[in-house]
Amino acid sequence: MTLEHPTEYLRALPGDDVRQILWRFSDRYDLQMLVQSVRAVARGPVARLVAQGARNTHEWTPDKNALLQAFDESGITGVFMDPGQGGFIEGPKNLALALVAFELSWVDAGSATGSLAGCLALSPIHERGTPEQRDYYMSRCAPAQPGEDRQPWRGAFCLTEPIPYVGVETGMLGGKVKVAEWNEGEEPILQVEKRGRFITNMGFANFVTAAVDSDDPRIKGTCMVILEETDPGTFDRGTPTRKLVHQLSSTRDPIFSLRIPASRIIGGYSLKDGQIVPRYNHGEIIEAVFRRTRVTVGIMTSAKLLSAVEPVIRYHRNRFRGGGITPGSPRYELGLQLKQDAVHRLVDVWATGEASAALGFAAARTFDQLDPLEIQRNEIFAARGITGGTALFKAMRPVQKEALNYLHSGSTSQPAPLVQFALLDSVANVLCPATKLWNTGHGASMMREAVSLMGGYGVTEDCPGFLGQKWMDCQLEATYEGPEVVQRRQLSVTMTDELFLAQFREWIREMRLIANDRPGTGACALATAMQMWLWTLQHLLKATDADGAKLYQTARQGVTFPLADALCWLLSARCQILDLLELETQGPANPTVAEGLPGLLAFLTDLCHVQSARSAGEVGRVCAELVFGYNRHPAWDTEGCATCYQAGDLDAMESLIPGMASLARGYTDVIEQDGAHAPKAGPCVRFEGLDQFSRLRTRLDGCLTGSQLAKDRAAEALTKVMIPEALDYPA
Repeated sequence: MTLEHPTEYLRALPGDDVRQILWRFSDRYDLQMLVQSVRAVARGPVARLVAQGARNTHEWTPDKNALLQAFDESGITGVFMDPGQGGFIEGPKNLALALVAFELSWVDAGSATGSLAGCLALSPIHERGTPEQRDYYMSRCAPAQPGEDRQPWRGAFCLTEPIPYVGVETGMLGGKVKVAEWNEGEEPILQVEKRGRFITNMGFANFVTAAVDSDDPRIKGTCMVILEETDPGTFDRGTPTRKLVHQLSSTRDPIFSLRIPASRIIGGYSLKDGQIVPRYNHGEIIEAVFRRTRVTVGIMTSAKLLSAVEPVIRYHRNRFRGGGITPGSPRYELGLQLKQDAVHRLVDVWATGEASAALGFAAARTFDQLDPLEIQRNEIFAARGITGGTALFKAMRPVQKEALNYLHSGSTSQPAPLVQFALLDSVANVLCPATKLWNTGHGASMMREAVSLMGGYGVTEDCPGFLGQKWMDCQLEATYEGPEVVQRRQLSVTMTDELFLAQFREWIREMRLIANDRPGTGACALATAMQMWLWTLQHLLKATDADGAKLYQTARQGVTFPLADALCWLLSARCQILDLLELETQGPANPTVAEGLPGLLAFLTDLCHVQSARSAGEVGRVCAELVFGYNRHPAWDTEGCATCYQAGDLDAMESLIPGMASLARGYTDVIEQDGAHAPKAGPCVRFEGLDQFSRLRTRLDGCLTGSQLAKDRAAEALTKVMIPEALDYPA
């Protein structure tokens, strides 16, 4: 007689010990303490402000201003600085900043924006400033240390211009700089004219990092400059932006007309033939800045999705309590969770939240690995007299070839630092825009789904978890640091890099191996979808449309943009599966996690399967549309009917092959003797040269086997999971 083991279900919502493993900071005590400190601020003063209606005004009130001190005291302000500048975290800080953004956005994204905007203001100085600029401003922005009697400086980042220029593109600058005074043997004095639009932190900023264009033949090109509130001239904070979202951050439209020393040019400058030549143009600086800070914005939306799970479960279970419903009955205990639609849709929300968080934190960790390698690269090339721009780009070409050779060799030895940089850089160039695009874009759609699961309660001011407000906030996050079109444009370039594609092929093989050992993850469907995406990309790079025009080119965004979207689905699902494997490997060593690990792994495995199937479906749809959609459908004309059978020919063949006529009429197009044909647009499409794609598509559909069963299991788990009696922050 055999005893059946009871099914292990998800016992409780994933806690800190689980998240530390999933996002790879279980060995970082400093980050664990940071998370707890930030959470105390988010679910304390931030949550109370939202509950008290502070979001109902776009003015920067004293109550909102009190958050700045809370940020200082909790360590949030000092996260961006090195210990020598007043901070407390050594080394790269991308993961640390991502965790700060996640915890604050769990309650309110405006508070996260206000916190991170100070880091954004410092980022141009941190990434491309001179050592003197970095030490000066970073130390002044750090919170005061014991015994210091000073207020920390606050910064703002001013890139965008006022209407009608706002949102056009970052290459179009209305801000101007010219030489105001340049005496022999003295440092030039510059006159800066700049108007900003939607500038965060302007209500209290002491300094601004601003992008400007030359308005003087004695200054070359564009640059970024540092403006201080005490500089001679006009430092007008401007009118508050009348936002509907992110009201716990100060956003205004400032006006600057200031005189500053040329030493405020970020990165410094050189003099050549009587001309001031900035070391970096504004594009080089914002590229270095945005490729990191876009990741934290994407994670802000991930936090909202995961934060919605508990309030939705609570609402569904409490929906019918009272009103004569018998306590203990299924209707009383489960409420709307008795209906499959409610739990199925919540599974989709949760799976998206896990996938987007996995993608975002993977990107943050990638940049933590990349940062020290980038410093090494710059030092190596500086020793060769190569400092940036086109020269640096050319110098990296042989390194990229070396990196490709390293991949093709299958070597397991540690590559040289420059090769390591090239490999990681090619991946980071894809992960960054993918995180920003997919997390905020698709995340906003799924946040709307979460709100709808609350019924009419979801769009009320007192909705538990502030879900309606979070949904609105998502719309702004999708436009921060470049809207979707900017991310798709960047992806359309970086995802065709051969070094990235070589690693992508290895990822396909990786998913195949995972599918062999853990078929329940959906890795099989994901690997096939990845293979289909790669085939489609290679096909489109060479293919033309029905008129002979090249398909994959910058101007054809109807081709490049959907393919970029499809890649994001693949990347997020892959990261989600890798997180699961990390938990499976490391979880048993943690006593807290190990206790309920079987049920947790089973549930997260099903979520992976659900998300992989959804991703495969999206990729299949996009790829099929692109592969077939640019061919002209055959018509009932001479050319289109060239492959059709003629009725007379079939009758003649019937005498040689009995049954041929009826068989042909069942499976091919036939033109009758009077010219009649089947009632449709034209003869069926032929697939010359596309047989492999058709086989992949059929195979992909088969790989979806079992995905709905996984969804059923995950949905059932949602009806059994325990949740706290109440949210740990006020409604």
